[in-house]
Amino acid sequence: MVVAKKWVLVKRSEGYPKETDIVLQEETLPELKDDEFLVEAVYLSVDPYMRAMMPRSEVNTTMIGSQVGKIIESKNPKYPVGKYVIGQYGWRTHTIVSGNEFSGFHTRILPDLGGLPSSLALGVLGMPGNTAYFGFLELCKPKAGETVVVSAAGGAVGSIVGQIAKIKGCTVVGIAGSDQKGKWLTDDLGFDSFINYKTDNVEEALKKAAPKGVDCYFDNVGGEISTIVMNQMNEFGRVAICGAVSYYNEKEIPKVPAPQFAIVSKQLRVEGFIAIRWTGRWMEGMKQNSEWIKQGKLKYHETVTEGFENMFKAFVDMLKGGNMGKAVVKA
Repeated sequence: MVVAKKWVLVKRSEGYPKETDIVLQEETLPELKDDEFLVEAVYLSVDPYMRAMMPRSEVNTTMIGSQVGKIIESKNPKYPVGKYVIGQYGWRTHTIVSGNEFSGFHTRILPDLGGLPSSLALGVLGMPGNTAYFGFLELCKPKAGETVVVSAAGGAVGSIVGQIAKIKGCTVVGIAGSDQKGKWLTDDLGFDSFINYKTDNVEEALKKAAPKGVDCYFDNVGGEISTIVMNQMNEFGRVAICGAVSYYNEKEIPKVPAPQFAIVSKQLRVEGFIAIRWTGRWMEGMKQNSEWIKQGKLKYHETVTEGFENMFKAFVDMLKGGNMGKAVVKA
């Protein structure tokens, strides 16, 4: 008999999530049936999209999210004991999974990462990495010599986008919220310049960082910053909209200057996306990012929180920008 721990959404948050909104509960799991296997969480992901999904999630259900887990019991020969898997199991320590592909869980056997940490399957070699790889390359279509701006550049996705842009021969400007992140972006990851949106005048700083204008913008934040960037884009510039983290925790979407005039007058191409669009090519992105890591062209950083009981803390810290690179919890 296994007692699982799980974090349950009991109230839709207003503003930043509160400890009374997401609570830790226990659940006694039944015995395995034929075709099922039991997964024990090893690493769990916390991501901005989780906050965006909370208003649309059912109350009294387990918080959504992916994890790397180890199979500790199995009645399915395709998923033997000892194998590691990646699955959308949510914030829980133990999960019974059916081997039926239509069971509602998305499970993949963890591929050989060539000696790299298994936690990277939640970051640069997982959803964030493929979000950066496909979203940037397919939508922005960067050309060598162009100028690329990345917002939330110190996060799991933005930090990878900027490095891919450098690999493609672009000049890269990162926007983030601390000088510590800025130093990491420029000194370690090779970004050409950095703008601290909390202390700099973003409009003036961007004019200095991109005197010839902006060709590609990878947008993770929305709001006023995105309008400022679009106003300084060159004709036929491309914008990939990945998220709007600037107001995920706001009770109401803030009123900001609309970007439509810039979009029309500069004939910008603006497209939103979700990474699962490229599910059929998932291994392509994972393989290329892995090769770039091995070649020393792509670096990663993980902010690791120890202990499943600290999931909520890690989540809120990430929402407040406390992470550099990918935020994960080690169960």
